[in-house]
Amino acid sequence: MYRHRRRAFTLVELLVVIAIIGVLVALLLPAVQAAREAARMTQCKNNLRQVGIALHHRHTTHNVLPPGWQADQPEGTPGWGWATDIMHEVEQGNLSAGLIRKDLPISHAENQLAREQVLGVFICPSDVSTRQFHLGGGSTDHAGHGHDHAHEEEHSIDDRSPLFLVSKSNYVGVFGSLEIEDAPSAGDGVFFHNSKISFDHIRDGLSNTLIVGERMSRYGGSLWQGVVPGAAEAMARVVGVTDHSPNDAHHHFEDFSSLHPSGAHFLIGDGSVRILNNEIDLSLYRALSTRSGGEAAALP
Repeated sequence: MYRHRRRAFTLVELLVVIAIIGVLVALLLPAVQAAREAARMTQCKNNLRQVGIALHHRHTTHNVLPPGWQADQPEGTPGWGWATDIMHEVEQGNLSAGLIRKDLPISHAENQLAREQVLGVFICPSDVSTRQFHLGGGSTDHAGHGHDHAHEEEHSIDDRSPLFLVSKSNYVGVFGSLEIEDAPSAGDGVFFHNSKISFDHIRDGLSNTLIVGERMSRYGGSLWQGVVPGAAEAMARVVGVTDHSPNDAHHHFEDFSSLHPSGAHFLIGDGSVRILNNEIDLSLYRALSTRSGGEAAALP
């Protein structure tokens, strides 16, 4: 009987199929990555929205926003930051009641479990660094500040003199447009050393004032816990300034930044969350960070 012989694929046909699959993967992969980043941006925005609800609830209860950080002096103790005052509102009441000893410094041994606790609400999912890191120490300058103002650093401030393990935060309070080390107790934003800012003090309008912003961890970790004496950039770990636009190439650690493709998220005083573009006008950006500068500034 006649037997039909099956014809095999030629080498050219195999190469064509492989090339087609490669093209399809190349077209599909960016779309998948974009979809994943969109989901991460949504989660980041939701985190900040939850922080905003917590801050508004706290203000309703006490008629004042939390202090940027509480300490006997700007880089003193105990140093607990604004985020520790909204633990109940972000569903971390057990942490606040059971682990945090606010009468003791953050660095105290009895606060070890608290300072190492990872809190998802303060973490941007696009920030791929580890959720815990060893807090870097730093020598102080002649004015007593652990502040490094060098531009375009590519190293992390946590690469030297590790102090102890802490959990990170990607959201810091808005100190304003001034340098933190120049006036740590007199920021022109809403969060600074021992601040007591109410909504009545935000005379530029809640809808035109930034109160919390995003910062990535590439150049060092930020903290929800507060200010730790002896840490590099200790005060800038919990608050940030608008010295440069988001993700500016000439960054400082205390600037706002993110790993999102277009800008960084900010919580506005009215509770809304916006992403501010990397190309935002710098004068407008700085005006939005002050609480009562009197500028004719509105969000774009």
